[in-house]
Amino acid sequence: QVQLVESGGGLVQAGGSLRLSCVVSGFTLDGYSIGWFRQAPGKEREGILCCSSNFGGRACFPDSVKGRFTISRDNAKKTVHLHMNSLKPEDTAVYYCARRENGCSGLRSSYDNWGQGTQVTVSS
Repeated sequence: QVQLVESGGGLVQAGGSLRLSCVVSGFTLDGYSIGWFRQAPGKEREGILCCSSNFGGRACFPDSVKGRFTISRDNAKKTVHLHMNSLKPEDTAVYYCARRENGCSGLRSSYDNWGQGTQVTVSS
């Protein structure tokens, strides 16, 4: 069974850092892209934040996180990490990882499996 499980969320003060993990099972990570998304309370899920792919590279996209978030992967451990630095209260959200065949894309509907999410709360 295909599964993606996020972990590493929690409560952190503004300016702090967290490392989220997405551990996958049921498929070979090397053949897929893993994207990170987030959804704040009362808001729609944002578009792609960061994506890791052996086909399309590794990058974070929106101006709100550029320079603060980075993404990495370990295919052997079947894990993708989202490194978050200089956290702000506006980063408070549930963070999700999702799977896509081949390269990265900003189109949410092109990701075929999603994790349950992990809560990140940033206090001021």
